[in-house]
Amino acid sequence: MTSRLISAGDTADTRLGRTIAPLTQAHPGKSGIVSLARGLDAFAARAALADAAARSLDIQYYIWHDDVSGGLLFDALRRAAARGVRVRLLLDDNNTAGMDPVLAELVSHRNLEVRLFNPFRMRAWRVLGYLTDFSRLNRRMHNKTFTADNQVTIIGGRNIGDEYLGVSNEVQFVDLDVMAIGRVVQEVTQDFDRYWSCRSAYPAERVLPAVGQTTSPRHAAPADAGRTAAACLEVLARQPFVRELLEQRLQFEWADVRMVSDDPSKGEGGAKTDEFLWSRLIRMMKPPAQELELVSAYFVPGEGGVDQFVQMARRGVKVTILTNSLEATDVAAVHAGYAKRRKPLLEAGVTMFELKRTATPAPPRSQAAGGSSDSSLHAKTFAVDRSVAFVGSFNFDPRSARLNTELGFLIESSALAAELADVIGGELAERSYRVRLSTAGTLQWVDRVEDKEVVYDREPGAGFWRRLMIAVLSVVPIEWLL
Repeated sequence: MTSRLISAGDTADTRLGRTIAPLTQAHPGKSGIVSLARGLDAFAARAALADAAARSLDIQYYIWHDDVSGGLLFDALRRAAARGVRVRLLLDDNNTAGMDPVLAELVSHRNLEVRLFNPFRMRAWRVLGYLTDFSRLNRRMHNKTFTADNQVTIIGGRNIGDEYLGVSNEVQFVDLDVMAIGRVVQEVTQDFDRYWSCRSAYPAERVLPAVGQTTSPRHAAPADAGRTAAACLEVLARQPFVRELLEQRLQFEWADVRMVSDDPSKGEGGAKTDEFLWSRLIRMMKPPAQELELVSAYFVPGEGGVDQFVQMARRGVKVTILTNSLEATDVAAVHAGYAKRRKPLLEAGVTMFELKRTATPAPPRSQAAGGSSDSSLHAKTFAVDRSVAFVGSFNFDPRSARLNTELGFLIESSALAAELADVIGGELAERSYRVRLSTAGTLQWVDRVEDKEVVYDREPGAGFWRRLMIAVLSVVPIEWLL
């Protein structure tokens, strides 16, 4: 199929290119990194890049919700395409249920193309697709990238949606992205091209039903949703991050940055084990000598992973792991795969924290909005010996290792790695339960409330039936799917 999109061409003469050129020339061979820990900063950065792009937007996501934040970013893509920007949007099809009319409307725009990774042939009854095509549909594209003019890219753990980008008043994910300029951006662009042209990526026109007849304007949003979107735009406009980006005042951490990603053939079961992201990452890194801080929303180390962490601890490496508590996780089955691995890790001396579902201040979406949002961990990152940090989409579970495609940055920066280690041991630890073994060898969860220690002998914040479900799932042989 011949693309109807314009060519991105050389982007050195674009606004972003001219802004970035003096910085990259002053740091040859390096990449500039800015961490995006706050959801609203991550939202504002994407919106600002979409509006600043002059030639191209290459965007790749596992989840893109058609909610307030997703709708506003869809609008930004439409505006970019209307002014002649080549927009390529690659979405995993696993989470697009109900969005066919929106996607069909998007592809009706000149300069805007959508492709779907491992799409469902049956659009309405997707569960039937799993029954007839499980081996393919069980493999998903989990990568998350947002690249403007081949000059600036954002990668990390966040999908597109209100809970990921600091807009939700219900649940907010604790997450981490990084924005990068310099050498590594070209690697991300080349990797996107590889995914865009792979056999698992289907043009939306070949998948969506009657795409030519379903391009009617998007359904009118409820009045309260419109007010929320307007208030959200006002909040984004006030973000200091946006002003610093547009006024060229962002402070970048310059470092050697290497991109690591899965071959897209993994999406059809064609990649070799030694080519998987995790295998390549291990070859690229030196083993931890002093300390390892690891954050994973869905931590399922398996027997082999437990052995590796135990060996590290026995060598004297200080290993700290942060994941979700049962009350905070959004995938109970994954918690079951993790729960049965806690005891041998603790016996070896591994320090373990589980994030609480503690209410945090809600984002100021409007003057009337208030209250609080529950928090849940979604970040995927680690720091080694306070010198190297990894940020990306990779969950430390069998699904990320063997089934889904993933992407991340290995960043050789003592400043970023130390900052990450301090956040895990400080702010996030204070918002977490510390898991330990009692003198009798049973699990305990320790919380600190007003400088007092509160000890739980059962998973805190979870009722009997939820704990029973976890106990049952822990003995069911489904770990390879998690």
